[in-house]
Amino acid sequence: MTSMRISLPNILTWGRILLIPLLIVVFYIPDGMLASSGKNLTAALIFTLAAITDWLDGYLARRFNQTTRFGAFLDPVADKLMVTTALVILVWLDRVGIFVAAIIIGRELAISALREWMAIIGESRGVAVSYIGKLKTGAQMIAIILLFLFEPIYFIPTYILGTILVYIAVVLTVWSMFYYIKKATVILAANNE
Repeated sequence: MTSMRISLPNILTWGRILLIPLLIVVFYIPDGMLASSGKNLTAALIFTLAAITDWLDGYLARRFNQTTRFGAFLDPVADKLMVTTALVILVWLDRVGIFVAAIIIGRELAISALREWMAIIGESRGVAVSYIGKLKTGAQMIAIILLFLFEPIYFIPTYILGTILVYIAVVLTVWSMFYYIKKATVILAANNE
C-alpha cells in the first residue's frame, strides 16, 4: 500500500464525491424544466453511477495493485457522504422515515469511529468489512435507487420494493453494527489480558 498518488481508483472516488451536489441540485430544478418523474429518474441514475464507481474503484485498486492509504481513507468517506445525502433527500421527499435514516446514518458514524479507534490501537484488521456489511451495503444501495425511482416501472412497484429493501437494510445495519462491536470487544479484551 503506497501513500497518496493520482490513480484511476482515486479519481473515481473523487468523482463519486462530486456527484453529491449534483444529486441535491436535481430536486431544485423547477418543475417546468424537469418534471418530478424526470427528477426521480435522474437522481436514480446519479446514485446508480455512484454505486458502480464504489464497486469499480475498489476492484481496480486491487486488480492493478493501486491501493493507497489515501484511497483507503477516502473511499469509505465518499460512500458515507453519498448514502447520507441520499437518505436526507429521501426523508425530505417523505419516501423514507426519519427513524430509518437515523439508524442507518448513526450506524455509519458509530462504525467509522470504531474503525478509526481500532486503527489507532493497531487492530484495524479486526473490524474489516464483513459479509454482513457487504449484504447491508447491497440492500441499502438498491433500496435507495428504487426509492429515488419512486413510480412503478411497468409492473414493478419500485417504491414498495425500495421500502421493503430499506427495512431489510435497517435490520442488516443493526446486525452488522453488533457484529463489529462484538469483534472489537473480543480484541480489546484479549489485549487487556
